[in-house]
Amino acid sequence: MIVYFNCRLSFFDKSFAAALRPTRILFAEKTEKHLSFPIILLYTNWYELRAAEVRGIMIGGNDMESKPKLSLMSKISYGLGAVGKDMVYMLSASYVLYYFQDVLGSRFDTAGRTAITVAMGVILLVARIFDAFNDPLMGVIVAKTKTKWGKFRPWLLIGTLTNAVILFLMFACPPKLDASGVIAYAAITYILWGVTYTMMDIPYWSMIPAFTEGGKEREGLTTLARSCAGVGSAIITIVTVIAVQFLGKTFGGTNATEIELVGFKWFALVVAIIFIVFTILTCVFVKEKSTVEMKTVSVKEMFKALLKNDQAMTVVIAIVLINTAIYITSNLVIYFFKYDFGGSDWFNSYTLFNIFGGAVQILSMMILYPILRNAIKLKNTTIFYICLAMSIVGYAVLLTLAIVGMGNVYVLFIPGFFIFAASGLLNILTTVFLANTVDYGLLKNGTSDESVIFSMQTFVVKLASGIAAFAASICLSIANLQSGTEVSEADKLVDWSLGVSTAQKMGLRMTMTLIPIVGLIVAILWFRKKFILTDEKVLEIAEQVKELKQNVEKEA
Repeated sequence: MIVYFNCRLSFFDKSFAAALRPTRILFAEKTEKHLSFPIILLYTNWYELRAAEVRGIMIGGNDMESKPKLSLMSKISYGLGAVGKDMVYMLSASYVLYYFQDVLGSRFDTAGRTAITVAMGVILLVARIFDAFNDPLMGVIVAKTKTKWGKFRPWLLIGTLTNAVILFLMFACPPKLDASGVIAYAAITYILWGVTYTMMDIPYWSMIPAFTEGGKEREGLTTLARSCAGVGSAIITIVTVIAVQFLGKTFGGTNATEIELVGFKWFALVVAIIFIVFTILTCVFVKEKSTVEMKTVSVKEMFKALLKNDQAMTVVIAIVLINTAIYITSNLVIYFFKYDFGGSDWFNSYTLFNIFGGAVQILSMMILYPILRNAIKLKNTTIFYICLAMSIVGYAVLLTLAIVGMGNVYVLFIPGFFIFAASGLLNILTTVFLANTVDYGLLKNGTSDESVIFSMQTFVVKLASGIAAFAASICLSIANLQSGTEVSEADKLVDWSLGVSTAQKMGLRMTMTLIPIVGLIVAILWFRKKFILTDEKVLEIAEQVKELKQNVEKEA
């Protein structure tokens, strides 16, 4: 998870800095000068890397004003706001395709299921692209807002209330709708959900400079909020499928399909209520104490800067390829456990696998990366290629295990380790590479375009998410997992995989392994051919930038 904001480098932790060396953010030599740079924080949401969707890096403001220290209640309230909003985000990002395509789609014939599946892929792709263009617009609206409650809290509350209502409606689709009705309902609710989430998400992260003093206080609060966001995502990852089963049976589900329909509706309601309560606490106990100017970045500026900076273009394309590969698998993994791995407790195996994967990803960022950089002294580019190789090996092992048959989820931890560990390391590396392109652009084009380049990361991550969702929907429409051998509802409660043929399972396995492998191989070839910012080159550029700044200061 990455958040961009202005702060003083004097508080930057040496041990963490050493882990990331060399990047452009380490060449300030602990001055008190204000610089914008990314702080990389741990986040368990490996499905979608949500950069602080501000498009709107915080600049200016009254950082130097004397402000009272944040109270413990303010910190707790702000952290709870992050828990609630990322619970909502994770529920939508991870389960909306499954809900409409699999749970609702199970009520229709093959033609109806196929129509819903393909339509969901298009809806998710279009909504993601629209969301990326919508972010700058919301940034402008927030920046121009002036009320006695401040500019951020009104939108935070309005966005939360509307988003919570739409979240519940999205997972409470009327069961009597036909296939066309389900498609229309999904399109309307999902796009509205994205708009209202942006309405809340941008002011939430943008308000940090308005009630913190900067330095250690701002760093501490941001770290706390990101950690709490990780907790919110982890909660959804761990409990959703189990909670859906429990609520579905508790509130009247009589067969396998009804249990999931009822369960998702009530679980979405619970999450929506938690979301509202936590946000209200944030609005009540967190006070805006200064005015903050927001610099918004247009999509036109992003692409213009990207075309001028060939290294930024190289990294961005690599991010699209890598994230698309990862997201394809993450979109299909629940189908794999339900229709391929099977068993009466498939949801428990699915949950256990996610817990293991999240732990491995976090530990790889916290421990493995510093070891590789500091103890073993590997170059960032070397670690990058090792990670891509690890992912490819992990996917190959996963496909092999699926083909030969496996009935123990712990065996899947072997490929899971390679895939999730590599994913965690790649989260750091792609951000470091992107940061290094800023100074490169400064020397090549005379402008750093820092905020523009980092805003581009949010755009391409969303684009990769949309592409992956579309690819997953195509796979599901071809595999047609629910059209295999007919089994009774009683059998479905025991094992959903009983009605799936070997050919259908193989289609699912190949899509979630071979397509990512191809994407990762293309990423390796592309990166080796185009990327030139090695550790040595970065140090060389850093010295040139330092000399350039010194010359500018002398002339001034």
